[in-house]
Amino acid sequence: MNARAAYGKPANTANGEIRNLANLGETASTSRVLNLAQISMTCSREDGYASQPFFRNSTLNRALLIKHTLRANERDLFAKPRRTVTKVILPFDANDLRLGGRSIFVNQIGFDSFAKSYFNVDNPNASLDVQLLRHLDDIPSLDPFLVREHLARYEFRPAACYLKISPRDLEEMATFTNEEIRRLVLAACGEGMEVAAIKLTSKILANNLDSDLEPLRQTFRMSPEEFAEGMFSWRGFLYFKWRQTALQAEIGRVVKGLAEYRPLGPADEGTRDYLKTAPTRLSKQIITAILNTRRTLDVYDGAYKALIEGSDPAPFRKFLLDGPSMFFGLGECMGVLGHIGSFWSYRMGGKMRHLRLTPPEYADILVDFEDSLVNIEGLAIDD
Repeated sequence: MNARAAYGKPANTANGEIRNLANLGETASTSRVLNLAQISMTCSREDGYASQPFFRNSTLNRALLIKHTLRANERDLFAKPRRTVTKVILPFDANDLRLGGRSIFVNQIGFDSFAKSYFNVDNPNASLDVQLLRHLDDIPSLDPFLVREHLARYEFRPAACYLKISPRDLEEMATFTNEEIRRLVLAACGEGMEVAAIKLTSKILANNLDSDLEPLRQTFRMSPEEFAEGMFSWRGFLYFKWRQTALQAEIGRVVKGLAEYRPLGPADEGTRDYLKTAPTRLSKQIITAILNTRRTLDVYDGAYKALIEGSDPAPFRKFLLDGPSMFFGLGECMGVLGHIGSFWSYRMGGKMRHLRLTPPEYADILVDFEDSLVNIEGLAIDD
């Protein structure tokens, strides 16, 4: 049974939906938004910003990219069923997001015409920028670690300044990660570094690899290039550990809801048969996915423990250099789980809690969730 429908809504003009664009740019999570407008203001003088841009088109290189869950009145914008899409917002003024901007969904009907007009391309299919947007549309999340590994598969390698954790997420991560970074700095650099460790923590998370981190680089016996790669890897695993902890609570609510939710209204035989088995099967898939993320993170924890307890930096050094190879599967899995958790909370809780779904509407959501999970690398569930 195909219980899906397409979404869609014109999004290429200034409108009320983006009147809070400035607030979005300041508060949105890393996994949902890539804020190139903010990066242009804070990082334009950094190495690689101009020589290794994210997009070649200067207007697009100051855009906001957003992973967006389509609303019911947006379905008809796509020729094929979609639930989560990538929205591109081109601010009227990158220095003042309060003025709003023009927006488009990647691959919506009319996308090629929009690209010709606003991205200054003659042939969208031959444009590297359009190809890049389509590659980003293929992944469920915009966290910098998944983005970097995914784009590298297509020989796109933007400068490191484009791949940072958002200020909001850094703030929320701080309490979670401070102790772990402090313990590693003390283990690598020795006792008496307590005060320095607190200072270094913020620099590591913010990708500020200045001379204060030189003792840590020497401890790991890394070249400057290897050290930058290693710290990126470390931030990635700390970020994914933080997200995994939050996801466990969200996913717990989804699994509980799948066991309890009952749609309201009539259903045809096919829909009834699907809903008899889908919630249990989906719960198993979700639990397996969250356990898969935990098993991957356990590899990091093992290498970290060997350094802290064994005082041998070599295994952790090797792990940091090899770690990004795990980012794609880990980031994709967490992106899908994050979509499931956030959409469930949005549709089944809060202001929409009292709007009981019909059986076909509920089946539509479950089919989307199952399709998302099937596409995760390495995820296999036996019925």
